[in-house]
Amino acid sequence: MKTDLVRIGNSRGIRIPKPIIEQCGFRDTVELSIENNRLVISPHRRPREGWEEAFRKIAGVQKDELLLPGPNDFNNEEWEW
Repeated sequence: MKTDLVRIGNSRGIRIPKPIIEQCGFRDTVELSIENNRLVISPHRRPREGWEEAFRKIAGVQKDELLLPGPNDFNNEEWEW
């Protein structure tokens, strides 16, 4: 789709058609980034959004084990502060 840049004060902007806004899930705030010399507009997401659901999903599938082995020499050394 081709669109013109619109003057907004000293800046420029684009108008995004409603069907594209809905398809992309845009709300009031979006994330802008540059990838390979292209402007990428993504829906704004809160930090760690979706993590709780992902944790619940994986908890039902995998065993709840430590990723690192138990006590080791590093943990058993005496520490001075």
